[in-house]
This record gives sequence, structure tokens and C-alpha cells, in this order.
Amino acid sequence: MNKLLFAALSLFIISSCNNKPETNLQITGSVKGLQKGTLYLRKLGDSTYITIDSIKIDGKSEFESNINLKSPEMLYLFLDRGETNSGDNNLMFFAEPGKINIATDLEYFYSKAVVTGSKNNDLYENYKKISSKYNEQQLELTVAKINALKNKQTNLIPSIQEKSNTILKRKYLYAINFAVTNKEYEVSPYIALTEISDATIMYLDTIQKSMSPKVAKSRYGVLLTKYVAERKKQ
Repeated sequence: MNKLLFAALSLFIISSCNNKPETNLQITGSVKGLQKGTLYLRKLGDSTYITIDSIKIDGKSEFESNINLKSPEMLYLFLDRGETNSGDNNLMFFAEPGKINIATDLEYFYSKAVVTGSKNNDLYENYKKISSKYNEQQLELTVAKINALKNKQTNLIPSIQEKSNTILKRKYLYAINFAVTNKEYEVSPYIALTEISDATIMYLDTIQKSMSPKVAKSRYGVLLTKYVAERKKQ
């Protein structure tokens, strides 16, 4: 009887181990200066954020999360500071299967974050460096336009608007070229969907057709294919 009980128990343990959810992404990291709080790992659903994992921080600033990621996508690490509040609580990063490390700071949770282990995230950070320069130029021209209106110098408006249009065109062409150049990575359709979704359908179609088979099957690849098809119908 004891032997039968032992055998049954062994089979149960093996079965339980086999039924453990598979994970393909390990996220480790630390939040310097954080002694107490909760970290929430989230992804964007159809219209709201979905919590994938929650991590309690109590005394140690290091954290770890193991999840299953169907395909590379943008994830969000949200910090619940408890009693203290800050606008710098949400850290977005492009996740992909493997091992990713996030080293950041309590005071500058997003702005000082260093993410390693994701090629898609590296590419996205490079993209943002150039794209942000175009945004800064646009902001300067917006200020110039406001000042011109304020000082009743309406004769300057056409020139300012022309410069703004040129910068916007350069920004879009940069995004299109970046997406096509990096067609082997899921960041390509992501940029098409989030940065230039209102671009001429010809350009979006070029990005969609340039995607590698692997990227085309990813979450953003499928969404881009669907989006381009809908735009063509219109």
C-alpha cells in the first residue's frame, strides 16, 4: 500500500511540474532608492492596460519577473510609490523573449532607466533620439508662431508654417526609412502603427510588404497588415 501511495504521489508531483506555465522572458532589475512599493508589469490591451505581474518591494530594491511573451511587444513597468506620488512612474520598454535587465532610479524612474537585453528596445531608443530632435524643432517653430501672432507679425506665419511642414516631412521619411531598414525586427511595424499611421498608404504598404515572415506573424505585424488592408478599402 505504501509503495502504491508513493508511486501515486510521485506521478502527481511530476504532473504538477509539467503543468507549470511556461515562461520565455526573464526580467530582472533594480530601482535604486526604493525601499517599499509595488511594481506592476503591464501591457496595452484593446483600450486599457492589462497587468501581467505584480512585484512587492520591501527592503530590497532588486526585482524579478518571469512571464511568457507570445511575440516581442511594448511593455510597461509601473511603479506604485505608496504614499508619495510622481509623474515619472511609468517605464515603457520593448520586450522580447530572453533575459532583460532594467536598472533605474526612484527619483527618475523613467528618464534614468537603462534597459539591456532587447535588440528591439535598443533600436527603438536609437529611433527616439533622432525623432526627438524633429519634435524639438517643431516645438521651437510652434513657439515662434505663437510669438508672431502675439506681436501681430502675421507676415511671418507662412514662412514658419513652411518650415514646420518640411520638418514634419523629414520626420515621416526618417520613420519610414527606419521601419524598412529594420524589417527583421518587430519595432518596424510598431513604429508604423504608432508614429506614422496617417502617412500615405503607399508608404505603409511598403513597410508592410517589407516585413520578414517572422515579423509579419508577430502582434504588431498582424495589426499592421490588418490596418493597411482597412486603409486600402477606404
